[in-house]
Formats: sequence, C-alpha cells, structure tokens
Amino acid sequence: MRILHTSDWHLGQHFLGKNRYDEHRAFLSWLVEQVEGHGVDAVILAGDVFDTGTPPSYARELYNQFVVELQRTGAHLVVLGGNHDSVAMLNESRELLGCLNVSVIAGVLAEPERQLLTLHRRNGEPGALLCAVPFIRSREVLESQAGQSGRDKQQALQQAIADHYRTLFELAEGRRAQLAAALPILATGHLATVGASSSDSVREIYIGTLEAFPAAAFPAADYIALGHIHRPQKVAGLEHVRYCGSPIPLSFDEVGRQKEVLLAEFAGGGLERVTPLPVPLFQPLARIGGNLQELGAAMADVAANGSENRPVWLEVTVTGDDYLSDLQPRVQALAEGLALEVLLVRRGRREQAAALVAGQRETLSELTPEQVFVRRLAAETLAEADLAALNGLHAEVLAALGEEA
Repeated sequence: MRILHTSDWHLGQHFLGKNRYDEHRAFLSWLVEQVEGHGVDAVILAGDVFDTGTPPSYARELYNQFVVELQRTGAHLVVLGGNHDSVAMLNESRELLGCLNVSVIAGVLAEPERQLLTLHRRNGEPGALLCAVPFIRSREVLESQAGQSGRDKQQALQQAIADHYRTLFELAEGRRAQLAAALPILATGHLATVGASSSDSVREIYIGTLEAFPAAAFPAADYIALGHIHRPQKVAGLEHVRYCGSPIPLSFDEVGRQKEVLLAEFAGGGLERVTPLPVPLFQPLARIGGNLQELGAAMADVAANGSENRPVWLEVTVTGDDYLSDLQPRVQALAEGLALEVLLVRRGRREQAAALVAGQRETLSELTPEQVFVRRLAAETLAEADLAALNGLHAEVLAALGEEA
C-alpha cells in the first residue's frame, strides 16, 4: 500500500501582491506525475487546501482540475479541512466529488464512524484504515463552562482532541478485527505539535487555549499524516509522525528550504518506509541584506537565478543606511534592468530601537497579538506574581475572543 502525504497548498494565496497561480498549477501537474510514477494508491491532503475560506474562482478551478486529473490515475484522494478552509465551502462539492473517488472531511462529524475510511489498493482490495481527522475547532468538541480559566480551557481542549483520536482509533481496531486482515491504521491531523518548527506564514490556530498538542497524546497508529506546519519534519523524532510541509514557500523565511511531499509505504500491516519526494522550485525567491553599496552586488548575483519571464522575488533588508527617507526608491533603482522584483524592503533595526521587535527581520505587522504582549511585558520590571496575573488575564481575554469568533 502506497500513500502520498501532502498538505498546506494554500491555493489562492497572494504573496505580497503576487499571484501564485502558475506555481500551484505547476505543482499540481507534478504531483499527478508522482502519483502515476510511484503507483500511489491514495493521496492524503492534510488541510489548508485554500488560503482563505472564500477562495477566488481560479483557486477552485485548480482544485477541481486536480481532482479530475488524479481520478484518471485510479488513486483515492482524501481531503481534510484546515484552519484556513471553510467547512461549508469544502462540503459544497463533497457528494459530487464522492463520485470521483474523493473523500472530503471538512470538519468534525457528529457520527465519528463517518471519519473512519477504508483505503483500497488499486486492485480494489482493502489496504489501510484511516482515522480522518481535520482541523478541530473547539466548539466542535467542547461546550463552554462558566468560570473556566485560560489554563482550564487549554487542558480541556487538549483532552477533547485526544479523546477524539482515541475514539476513532478504537473504531479502526474494531473494523480491522471485522475484516480479519492485517491492515495498517493511519491517522491525520491539522494542528501544531509540541516542539514543531514553525515559520512566519503559519497562523496560530488555538489562540488563548491550546498552543501545541503533545506527540504522546496521539494514538498508536502506524502513520500520522499532519498538516499546518510548513516545514517538513518528524514529530519528536518519530519516523511515523510527520509534517510534509507546504509544497511552495509561503513566506520569505522558508527560502532555501527544500519542499517535499512524503511517500509512505506499508507492508505486512505496518509502515515499511517513508520517502521524501523533493518538490521542484517553480518560482525563485531570495532574501539579501546589507548597505546600499553591498546590495547592488548582491542583487546582481541573485538575478542570475531569474529570467525575463520568471524574475526572482526578493526581500531586501537594508542596514547602515536605514536612516534615509527615500530608501524604497533607492533600492528599487538598484534592481532596474535585473531579472528580479523587489517585493519587500525592510529597514535594519538597531538594538536600542527594537523594543517590540525581535531580530532585524521582524516588523510589528508580522507579530501575533500574543507575541506583541510578551515583548511588551519584557520591557517592564515587574514582580513574578504580577507577571503571572497579567499573563493569566491576557490568556482569558484571548480565549473569550476565540469563542466569539
């Protein structure tokens, strides 16, 4: 049994004013080729199909075209909703896509058994059981209780998510016993886990309640296909608990990191191997830094990776000359005639001016409310009791806002 694990497509994303249509189209064509070339039986898309709950028409068209192309390979497609996805929007075409060998689990279902899927090999025989878990919204598994602190809500949500996994895993074990076959049990998820390395483009999804889910709380599945974190990685060093990451860079801090999808192979009822399949870079991106004199030479080097039809998208951090009022036009002038486009210009931050900003490449607009609050507290001299009280009040406010959203 061969499973291809992908996630976080973010179809319809605009990157600093740039459309990602060509990149996504190229990636999806490449993905179909991988399915055919590796004899994949099922594709798992672990959340964030789209970048917003109301994706543009061209993003929906890409999604539908991929479904049609994949259907011709005979592979089963499982689509899980992510925190960027609209449950209602994904469910609009669920019944129709069911006729094209596609299973859509947009949100937690009232009947857990409907989230237990049997994945078949191309010859029609059962090959694996899948506990199909999408992004879990707290209102789907919890009822608010008066008087709960922020920590109480965090613990309750973590327990509710763990209980949901346990329920599905027990159903899978029962189904496997009924089938009397040595089938591997797989699970999915769209959430942050303890210790996972994030990136600038990852949006916090359990603000004020659950920050990260512990790996030990997952069931004893043979493979757990995760989404939400954009950098490919193992969870807690475990071979069978994986993030595949996004297929294209979604922020400049992902530049230079190899993107991949994962090919998981099963035999004898268990995981045999996981093979990363490197995704080609369909749009060159780069980030450079220095004073204006240094930037000219750096831009010329970077432009060698671009072309007239596909210029390099560039982030520039200016140091030394950041006092200039006309910095933006000066940087743009340096790029004239080169195969690159400057999408973002940052001013270097002197240490004494970085009260709410950590590092030279952060701006206030990129920080979450929690990060701003932490940085602001760090600038004050407060007793530990006062710090604890302020943090507790802040968590409760964010939790309350999360419930209202």
